[in-house]
Amino acid sequence: MKKQAKGIIALSALLAAMLGGGYAYMKLAPDDKGEGGNDSAPVLLATQAEGEGTVLVSDNGDAKAVVKKAVVRNENDEIKVVMDKAPDENGSAATYTLEDYKDLDVNTAVVGTLVNNGNGIEAQSIVASGCDDFGKFGLDNPSAEVEFTYESGNVVRFFIGDKTPSDSAVYFRVDGSSDVYTVSSSTVANYSKTNKDLIERTVLAKPADDDYPIVNSLRVERGDIDYDIYIEYDKESEEAHSGGTSASHKMIEPTESYLSIEKSTDITNGMFGLTASGIYSLHCKEADIAEAGLSDPFCKVTMSCDDGNTYVLLLSEIFTDDSGNKCSYGMLEGGKVIYILSEDSAKWLTVKPVDIATRLMITSYVWNISKLTVKGGGKNVDFTISLKTGKEMPENPTGDDFEVLKNGVGYDTERYRTFYSFLVSTNAEEFALGVPVPEGDPTAVIKYTDTFSGKETTYEFYDDSVMRSLIVVNGESKYYCTKSYVNTLIENIKRIDSGEEYIKTW
Repeated sequence: MKKQAKGIIALSALLAAMLGGGYAYMKLAPDDKGEGGNDSAPVLLATQAEGEGTVLVSDNGDAKAVVKKAVVRNENDEIKVVMDKAPDENGSAATYTLEDYKDLDVNTAVVGTLVNNGNGIEAQSIVASGCDDFGKFGLDNPSAEVEFTYESGNVVRFFIGDKTPSDSAVYFRVDGSSDVYTVSSSTVANYSKTNKDLIERTVLAKPADDDYPIVNSLRVERGDIDYDIYIEYDKESEEAHSGGTSASHKMIEPTESYLSIEKSTDITNGMFGLTASGIYSLHCKEADIAEAGLSDPFCKVTMSCDDGNTYVLLLSEIFTDDSGNKCSYGMLEGGKVIYILSEDSAKWLTVKPVDIATRLMITSYVWNISKLTVKGGGKNVDFTISLKTGKEMPENPTGDDFEVLKNGVGYDTERYRTFYSFLVSTNAEEFALGVPVPEGDPTAVIKYTDTFSGKETTYEFYDDSVMRSLIVVNGESKYYCTKSYVNTLIENIKRIDSGEEYIKTW
């Protein structure tokens, strides 16, 4: 026996002893030459299990060679991956995209794994050498077939079979070889994906904070309601003395109302960053749009921004998917992708005006009010509020900057502020759209002038039932509130002169 062969056998035996019975797998690497140029230098490829560490996919042994193109075929799709940017001299790796969907927002990070995870992939072990029955390993009809074309022009094809009993590995074979190996399941998991899985699911990208546009208006048109919900940006909210108790947008239709900051933001700005749970169709055609119920959409959301852009989101009726989740098909008008959106993320599908309106009806800042009249229980009180003589409006005004007159006579500024704080706690219970204004006199009235906005507003309270009152705003029925609030209002009007503490609960 030649000395070199004896040396290999001895080294293998020594390693096996050191590893406590593990396997050592040796291979003569054709690229490594011994002295004199003989292709016979031994290279240790594994020390734990036979075949472990064997590089299975490479460009004739070069595991760092650059893949120019890859094709993945599985039972659900064919994915064509092409190089988007070549590696550069600074060490940046190649990036990849989808050949058929370059015009869409491709998830390049996941697409890159279809090349990077396969190129240079290493075996966990060899399970069959010279196999003549690939069916035992699911390799006669593989779950995925992958083909790499390298920059050199060389082509390597490999196959992914069944999972092993441990579930952590799968069987693997390279075209042209009859050896079957195992590789990590997680390494090849993405070869089961489809083109739809590789497209970003963000319907409309969220702008950077310093580039975020103002939503000038938003209109919701929906098939299950006979009115539109129309919201506009309230420029008065930008001013320092606007009060800050409501959102920067106001509802204009079906009734004018201030909006709750917490409840309305997902409606006014929710289209930015809207993310789908799945994708229904790529490069959708008219037939796809019709099939998804978007030719005549159940819901249409139009958002106009101050940067000149207008976005129109089309939504289908809600349906239940195979997992029991309530969803809707959605797409941007003129777009190429139909998404699957959860009911929770597409809140325009179910929102009602009362869901986003603030319960607070009076939101003016206390020192913005120049005149206030309250009537109830036979009492009629007129307040006049003005800056003290010689004062200029400070940036953060307080009661010390103002004087208050009640029916023309000086009144304690702090007591006035306390009374007004009760007024702004007026809560609407629900909308009263289209309700006729009752005949006769109201049981209580609040009327004020906001100097900052220049608006005069009148609230009239009418008995509606034993438990609730109707609120008429500027001559139009708007809200219902609990009658106990109106009774408390009347009692507090009586206490303006008595000096008793105002009632703050009802």
